[in-house]
Amino acid sequence: MDQFLAFTVVGLSTAAVYAVIGTGLVVTHATTGVFNFAHGAAGMLSSFAYWQLAVGWGWPVPLALAFLLLVLAPAFGLFVERVLMRPVQALGEAERLVMTVALLTGCIALARWVWDPNTARPLSPFLADRPALRIGPATVTWHQAITLAVALAIAAALWLLLHRTRSGTEMRASVDDRALAGLTGADPQRATRLAWVLGLQLAAVGGILIAPAVALDAQQLSLLIVSAYTAAVFGRLRSLPLTFLGALVVGLLEAYLAGYLPQNDYLPGLRLAAPALLLFLALLAFPQRRLRGRDRTPGRVFLPTARGSLLLAGSVLLFALFLVSVLTEDAVISYGTLFPLGVIALSFVPLAGYTGQISLCQLSIAGIGAVVWGHLGAHGELWALPVAMLVAAAVGALIALPALRLSGIYLALGTAAFAAVLDRWIFTLPAFEVLGVRVAFFDQGSVAVTGPDLFGLHLTSPVQLLLLSAVCLALATLGVAGLRRGRFGRRLIALRDSEAAYATLGGRLLVTKTAVFALSAGIAGLGGALYGMQVQTVTAEQFNLVTGLPIFLIAVIGGLGTVGTGLFTGIAFVVPAQLLSGLGSWVHDMTALLVALAGMGLAHSPDGVLARMRAEWAPLARNRQLLPALLSVLGLCWLLAALDLTNGWLLLTLAVVTALLLRTRAAAAQRQSTDVPPEWWGVRRPWRPEDGEVLNRATTAAS
Repeated sequence: MDQFLAFTVVGLSTAAVYAVIGTGLVVTHATTGVFNFAHGAAGMLSSFAYWQLAVGWGWPVPLALAFLLLVLAPAFGLFVERVLMRPVQALGEAERLVMTVALLTGCIALARWVWDPNTARPLSPFLADRPALRIGPATVTWHQAITLAVALAIAAALWLLLHRTRSGTEMRASVDDRALAGLTGADPQRATRLAWVLGLQLAAVGGILIAPAVALDAQQLSLLIVSAYTAAVFGRLRSLPLTFLGALVVGLLEAYLAGYLPQNDYLPGLRLAAPALLLFLALLAFPQRRLRGRDRTPGRVFLPTARGSLLLAGSVLLFALFLVSVLTEDAVISYGTLFPLGVIALSFVPLAGYTGQISLCQLSIAGIGAVVWGHLGAHGELWALPVAMLVAAAVGALIALPALRLSGIYLALGTAAFAAVLDRWIFTLPAFEVLGVRVAFFDQGSVAVTGPDLFGLHLTSPVQLLLLSAVCLALATLGVAGLRRGRFGRRLIALRDSEAAYATLGGRLLVTKTAVFALSAGIAGLGGALYGMQVQTVTAEQFNLVTGLPIFLIAVIGGLGTVGTGLFTGIAFVVPAQLLSGLGSWVHDMTALLVALAGMGLAHSPDGVLARMRAEWAPLARNRQLLPALLSVLGLCWLLAALDLTNGWLLLTLAVVTALLLRTRAAAAQRQSTDVPPEWWGVRRPWRPEDGEVLNRATTAAS
């Protein structure tokens, strides 16, 4: 009985922390309609800042707490609301989700950059020098008592704020209809600012309270928020009492599992994955109403032409040939991962781009493809590659079945929970047998991966594997482009625009969603297998949730509705990091921070940067004089680099400067040609495909 009470006290203390963090999530969402994925990261940064103030710089604890909670946390909340969230408030929920994911990634990268993750930073509990309190047979430390008291005080204060003050009324009214709330004399913008400040202050309180019980690790502290997600979902993102109940369930469940779970090789990961499992089950079991606030019109999905798709696929192959001709064998190993990662990023296009279904577990599914190929294709058996894709597709179809009743933020939460379960439990399992069939994942270590046998040739060299990955990316790009132009692609766009209308017109939601989830997962499984071949050894850490977030962000930055996102993501994820790798180990965190900053600029290009790049470079691509000149310069640079006749940085600079100058010249020539009267089009300037449409519109308007 004493042991049960001890675990109960620990569970209540943990539940109090989850309740504090969960209420911050609820306050932010109930006021702004934004589910803040970076809520845990804000608490993590607060924990590090508290350590820096109280331990690193020796400030008195009361002064450190006051400065952190009354100055730093509110300033951070105002920054997030004004700089990050206000520009995307008029966009859809997907764009707002991406902004918080970018903030999460940026906070983790910033913490790792500022505070060396290899240095231990212990934090002492509050009043650790005082004897513990005795409540009957149970022992309660002062830190646990303070945690429980703070949680109860915050609950009471929030209830009074939301239900007994004008500011609280403004906060609750703003999310339902900001315009109507403004007409009644409320200030929706002030309510939004207050919500972000309060939410991030509560995240800071939760981070400070839980930091002494865990290691100060950026990723671990940020992912503790999964438990708070569960508590918030218990409260359906709007009820504070139900959020506290959910936190109580999660905290006690973790404590009892830690104390009573049998000790064997298969169950330790279950305790770590329990909050994510509970979140997934809560999403499926509880009735979910649509997120508050009407979703805005989604971004455009471009229709790729057959010619453009072939040019893109050819560009992938030419880029691969360029790499193998100018790089050393060691560099080919590092740069070669951009094509497998491009295949994984391409899997977002049919799922998130065409169908509007947000998935955060694509890299985890890619890990399944890598594991299946590693075990079944251990000797290069080519048949194992389609099997790896089929197994990954089956996992995607399995996710699609419960996803039928989830959408938007709820689907993103569900897929994130699925990825967390894979990371914390499934991928850590040792080999086991099911009906006489041996099932193995990472075998609590790493899996060796080899290349395939192709037409009697065993592909093992980095150059061969890079070319194989490039061919697969080119074919996958053509396939996704062909899907968009076909009948099934039009069905996916219709499903994305309106699920209700799609079902009313006879569309089969379950079949279509299952098919697109399976297709997307199959592409991700192919990318995972190719990635494993390139790096030769894979571990579970390479396919976890946090590792996959930058890939998702870069794909969104490129444009989920564009098939060129695969190549763009691979280049943007790998090339800058490799070019700067010689500067030090901090480069990885710096590049991740740059990716996050680029994601935070989504409001300036909601359709993706590839759409802007296409518009900016189109005049040069259509210019019959300047385009051959650019190709000649690029070809010359390629030849000089392949022959190693000059410095590579000099050639890169020459190619970039030439391209920019010719683009500027082509744009100026196009602006001059716009002054030509329509009757002289095709005479004084070249005829363009869009000219016919312009003339048709003018003729229709005149008639």
